[in-house]
Amino acid sequence: MGSAETALDLTLSNRQASDFELLANGGFAPLTGFQGSADHESVCRDMRLASRRRSSGVVEPADQSGELWPIPITLATDLECKVGDVVELTAHNGKKLGRLTVEEIYEKDVELEAEQVYRTTDSEHPGVAAIREEGARCLAGPIEADALPDHEEAFMRRYTTPEETKKAFADRGWKRIVAFQTRNPIHRAHEYLTKAALEICDGLFIHPLIGETKKGDIPADVRMRCYEVLMDNYYHPEHVMLGVNPGKMHYAGPREAVLHACIRRNYGCTHFIVGRDHAGVGDYYGTYDAQRIFDDIDLSELGITPLFFEHTFWCNECEGMGSAKTCPHPAESHLFLSGTKVREMLEAGEKPPHEFSRDEVAQILIDAYRTEGVQ
Repeated sequence: MGSAETALDLTLSNRQASDFELLANGGFAPLTGFQGSADHESVCRDMRLASRRRSSGVVEPADQSGELWPIPITLATDLECKVGDVVELTAHNGKKLGRLTVEEIYEKDVELEAEQVYRTTDSEHPGVAAIREEGARCLAGPIEADALPDHEEAFMRRYTTPEETKKAFADRGWKRIVAFQTRNPIHRAHEYLTKAALEICDGLFIHPLIGETKKGDIPADVRMRCYEVLMDNYYHPEHVMLGVNPGKMHYAGPREAVLHACIRRNYGCTHFIVGRDHAGVGDYYGTYDAQRIFDDIDLSELGITPLFFEHTFWCNECEGMGSAKTCPHPAESHLFLSGTKVREMLEAGEKPPHEFSRDEVAQILIDAYRTEGVQ
């Protein structure tokens, strides 16, 4: 049913458009639409989709039929409609994206989501603030996509759908592919762990997130320039590929580490790098919580193998990168710079030490702070 047959039209926020895009391109498989109340509660409480009825009408236990899924994907809106309506979905710039067939209208438990998914009810947490701002009233149902949201040319040059990414891996002959999620420029520590992971894989898929992030994060287009200069100079061209993940940040720590793994599985990756504070923010999550959550997950069901890395640093005694597993030297031998300190240096036009960041990356960031108003 097209827009000529319905007067219902909903303009999606940038965050909602990110969800629509991953539903449409297969990045959120097995999801095919925005989730209803049963899925919302089941995902929040059990990290699984709600159980489905067999043809006999018998409800299967959730642990037998509910697939693993870590974060609710819902569509909050105050649009007046009824079950059975078709709602045309539009991007913020006016681009027609597709439609949603309304199967349910419900009030989701926002506080349950905050407590279970984000592990806090503190509105200072950006993910909690976002779901409270969006509201509790939700529409649920399958989507039909006619188009995907627009992105800047810098991103579109690297944009591939999961299907296209899988084909690119196959064309390169890669069978073991490790994905690296990032929302920040790649510094020497990231370079070290991606190359360590690449030693046991055929290819590295650098897959930065380009959806909405919190205030203070480096803009995605600036990060893209950083990734590209690193690829041009410090990675073997036959064993690295750069894509873009149109998803948004939830800052949900452990739960989001699982979500990012699911997305990269859908893009065709076999391995996924999980750092010590993956998708974390502030001090809401414990050190390595994002790794420990995988202890309770059947990796054969997850469909991708997580690779866990310690905090890495430059050691003056080792004269190279190391971690608590590999370096025997005391902390005073290690080069560690806080994010605040790095930002202060960049704002002042000072390059961080070569041991912390490649000079080319540092220069891109300095220029962005000077000319593009990055803060």
